[in-house]
Amino acid sequence: MAILLKSLQFIDSENVNPAKDYFFENGQIVSFDQEKHKIEKEIDCTGLYGSKGWIDLRCMMGEPGLEYKESIESLGDVLATSGFAKAVIMPNTVPALQSKNEIQYVKAKASSLFTDLIIQAAATRDNKGEDFTEILDINNEGVYVFGDGTSPLANPDRLMKILQYLQKFDGVLFDHSYDPLLALFGQMNEGNVSTMVGVKGIPNLAEDVAIHRNLEILRYTGGKIHFQTISSKKSVALIREAKKEGLKVTADVSIYQLIFTDNDLSDFDSNLKVMPPFRSNEDMEALIDGLKDGTIDAIVSNHQPQDFDSKHMEFDLASFGMIGLQTFLPAMVTLAEELSWPLLIKKITDGPAFVLGLEESESTSFTIFDPKESWTFDQNSNKSLSKNTPWFGKDLLGKVKFAMNGTKFIQL
Repeated sequence: MAILLKSLQFIDSENVNPAKDYFFENGQIVSFDQEKHKIEKEIDCTGLYGSKGWIDLRCMMGEPGLEYKESIESLGDVLATSGFAKAVIMPNTVPALQSKNEIQYVKAKASSLFTDLIIQAAATRDNKGEDFTEILDINNEGVYVFGDGTSPLANPDRLMKILQYLQKFDGVLFDHSYDPLLALFGQMNEGNVSTMVGVKGIPNLAEDVAIHRNLEILRYTGGKIHFQTISSKKSVALIREAKKEGLKVTADVSIYQLIFTDNDLSDFDSNLKVMPPFRSNEDMEALIDGLKDGTIDAIVSNHQPQDFDSKHMEFDLASFGMIGLQTFLPAMVTLAEELSWPLLIKKITDGPAFVLGLEESESTSFTIFDPKESWTFDQNSNKSLSKNTPWFGKDLLGKVKFAMNGTKFIQL
């Protein structure tokens, strides 16, 4: 379809460009030439922003095995509605995404989705950190991202050998690094708030020790490691120094870590129980500095759907996780004044593309959104099968209006 986008403000990683007309056809968007381009559809984009298609490096579905939380189809609906052209899905299904059978099943069911799903295959069987999966066999299915998703690779021997295996095909290891024994029984950040409310805390040390150890292993083995959802001040400093040293290391942060702190947990809202937990204001400021100076490459949704029963219970017993795709743009609107639109867009386009090693050729996907449109996140607008979010039932600002991915076009 040949579409004229009139008066669109296009955002790149450096600027919010002045409004002008663009032409979209055959997966390409270019400046409009009246004599050259034949229009089939015209869209008034006055007041709208556009950018290259968004990429999420961390989201979860439930299929196979946990379809009641999120099926492949429902995840596809949520991703498209949220403006994402590509998304890395975690392997924490039942069974885990750990063999050719599961990989082929997901690829077949996802082939018709608007969003391209990039599979993070399990590095160890059932994501338990013990026996290796058939990494080389899975790579033959086109998979090059490996990790255990929500489970940390806490066994240093396993992590070392996985890094060595992945170098055979230039794969990348995604790891949510923390020491599970230092975080044992923890429910929220260890600090003044956890002490006041009497809840077992998870210290920054659990993350800091794991990242320090994993960087030392990376120095020894070589290879590439991507740290997911970092949350502490020292983690940022460690990764910053590793990058200066020239190690092949990248990192991302959950968008909600830039909005909430542990002070928001004083009323025990289980929808705010996430892993890693919301940290202190000092940690949040370090994360923001890390985004600004390039230490942190990407911002992720960390979309983790949970059913009603696993969240509607005592805080100590409730499952970790929050859905975060449809609220991603409203969260960016909240952060835009401090971080700027060019930086935010960079962290969901060029940054994730660099982590994944995608070609830096002209993009064939685009997202167009209205940062000022108000809408209510409720049962009618929610595309997910779950609703574990503190924003459910609230009025939000910022809505995706159109999205293109290759020759696919959707109007929302």
